Amino acid sequence: MKLFLVRHGEAKLESEDPERSLTEKGRMEAERISQWAGKSGIKVKEIRHSGKKRAEQTAEIISKRIHPPKGVIRVTGISPNDDPFPIANLIDQEDEPLMLVGHLPFLSRLASHLLMNNSNCSLLQFPTAGMVCLEKIERQWSLAWAITPDLV
Repeated sequence: MKLFLVRHGEAKLESEDPERSLTEKGRMEAERISQWAGKSGIKVKEIRHSGKKRAEQTAEIISKRIHPPKGVIRVTGISPNDDPFPIANLIDQEDEPLMLVGHLPFLSRLASHLLMNNSNCSLLQFPTAGMVCLEKIERQWSLAWAITPDLV
């Protein structure tokens, strides 16, 4: 089972846009990571996002390149300050590749929980539009790779 964790692209300040849509730079970051994902052959059954505008926009940009069969869906439980345990339990029941597009500190806490069973450490950094691939073999999660828009 592969799990792809993606932080949203750079977002506008709340004072500029209360919904915090992606900036032009954020759109370009998401597009670069999306192109790379498409060329790399990344396949997921669906892309789940938090429902916040910046995460939804990033998820939609990525979906245009990797075409998840079940599409892009909004889910609860992956907002910035949500507890990672309920989502980790749901992910452990999955058997097909999945992508989550979300926020800090949630993504970092989820990755740390899956990899080290400790959500309080900051094991991985997630720059805007950064993508991390975790892989579960049998019952153990490991870091397969990480990529940022600047590297593609």
